[in-house]
Amino acid sequence: MLILLPPSEGKADAGTGRRWSPDRVSLPELNPARERVLDALVTLCAGPDAEAARSALGLSEGQRGELRRNARLREAATAPAERLYTGVLYEALDLASLPAAAQRAARRSIMISSGLWGVVRLADRLPPYRCPIGARLPDVGALSTYWRRELTPVLDAAAGNGPVLDLRSGAYAATWTPRGKLAERTVTVRVLHEREVDGVPVRSVVSHFNKATKGRLVRDLLVAGVRPRTADELIGTLGELKHTVVEQATAPGHVRQVDLVVTDL
Repeated sequence: MLILLPPSEGKADAGTGRRWSPDRVSLPELNPARERVLDALVTLCAGPDAEAARSALGLSEGQRGELRRNARLREAATAPAERLYTGVLYEALDLASLPAAAQRAARRSIMISSGLWGVVRLADRLPPYRCPIGARLPDVGALSTYWRRELTPVLDAAAGNGPVLDLRSGAYAATWTPRGKLAERTVTVRVLHEREVDGVPVRSVVSHFNKATKGRLVRDLLVAGVRPRTADELIGTLGELKHTVVEQATAPGHVRQVDLVVTDL
């Protein structure tokens, strides 16, 4: 099973190990594309036009420090991706507290989308950075379009013959769209909050709690030690783990869509 996660805006303040090197990251076929984005990002953030850099990255005035951080990416200390990302989803997933077997399974199955690196595995050593997928960089263009070209063959191969649990959000999901039989093996999850209004159950999409719920969902799968071989088995396993799941009707050749209904946030 392949589990695709979004990155988080929240990251560790600093790394603790050697600087970034293409020799210490997985999927080396992506390294030329990574180097091109890294060069463009460092050049932009180290340049004289801070306002243009802030605009390209969607940063506020109070986030000018992110430009200085990005300008030093090639010299910055690194940390494994499993410790770098610290947002709500990763707090709920709490990789460090997983049993050893579940941690090994996480490192085998999880990939994290990234505007800078394309996609990474948990053990990949990365410096803290700020590069949202919505950014447009000089000589690279819109990152969502750029990575869609680069990631399609890589993730098609990484998916193998098993199911894919795709928990990416927004523009990150647009960087890879499975097709045909692969789409039918891919499951996406929408989190809905159910509450009673005048005695009638009402379901609505949640935002902040969506991330925490997805983190707990992945944690449950890893701790359970399950290895579903098909999308049907994956969806069935979610129910067996006491999650309320409602599959939406989809046409053949399309991604499977599941609503995860929660009543207690």
